[in-house]
Amino acid sequence: MKSPVLLLAAALAAAAQTHITALSQLTHGGMNAEAYWSPDGKRLIFQTTRPPFGCDQIFIMNADGSDQHLVSTGEGRTTCGYFVDNKRILYASTHLAGDACPAEPDRSKGYAWGVYPGYDIFLADDSGKIQKRLTDAPGYDAEATVNWKTGKIVYTSLASGDLELWTMRADGSDNKQITHEPGYDGGGVFSPDGKQLVWRAGRPRTPAEKEEYSSLLAKGLVAPMKMEIVVADADGKNARAITNFGCASFAPTFTPDGKRILFASNKHNCDSRYFELYVINTDGTGLEQVTDFGGFTSFPEFSPDGKTLVFCSDHGAKARYEFNIFTAKWQ
Repeated sequence: MKSPVLLLAAALAAAAQTHITALSQLTHGGMNAEAYWSPDGKRLIFQTTRPPFGCDQIFIMNADGSDQHLVSTGEGRTTCGYFVDNKRILYASTHLAGDACPAEPDRSKGYAWGVYPGYDIFLADDSGKIQKRLTDAPGYDAEATVNWKTGKIVYTSLASGDLELWTMRADGSDNKQITHEPGYDGGGVFSPDGKQLVWRAGRPRTPAEKEEYSSLLAKGLVAPMKMEIVVADADGKNARAITNFGCASFAPTFTPDGKRILFASNKHNCDSRYFELYVINTDGTGLEQVTDFGGFTSFPEFSPDGKTLVFCSDHGAKARYEFNIFTAKWQ
């Protein structure tokens, strides 16, 4: 007789990919990730490493993948582009700290993300002309997303000395720290109505875990392989973890009705770098596996009309470290 764990795994796999149909690949080659919709659903902003650039830059393309073009400066490293409205964008960039790409993270002692201190968040028009620097606190400022209904921005900052979630207005004013627990809080996204917030959190609990976290952070690094999904009110209050997998769960986003969370996780194998998409209720019940591509799939977001999903995957990749942007119909 199969164990309950194996039965659950089989059920999740059988349910996988029942939510998505009509898969379409928008990019072909290079490292493409974090594609997010414009409010009118006509375009996508994304980050990509492709010639002649040595590290990620921000591009915009039409929703069908056409007219892919640079909108960041082409200098430094960028991340986390997002539409403020149909004519303005924001993204994080290190270009003020130097024209060259910052050094890749030292992963000799394990996989880590670089939280480069040169990152600040910039507001630009959709042609790429920078209008304003929105953050200037010492250290890392990045991972910004926008709620189009309220106009509020949520982002991750090291301004307090720890990686916490902050909010601000689209002009960079009214900065408020909304998380205060030690550890990494990042990848925040508001619900469509602006009343809820979801993010990924890494919480070091033991003295050894706290020491490792602090040591890595001092080097501009964070280890992302143990993160859970947290849901709260839009101001960060009433926060509760809705996963407890002990694995790497990240890139959460709300379903259009605000009742469920779609996210990426390696919960099927915590030691793996293979990630699939899962959906779960905001109270932590009703877990379903959405994809079963057998590789890396992440960074999902629903189109403004709720009918189309965009995500990043190495599905069908022709080279190692190739990641492409896909869309699919959601059902």
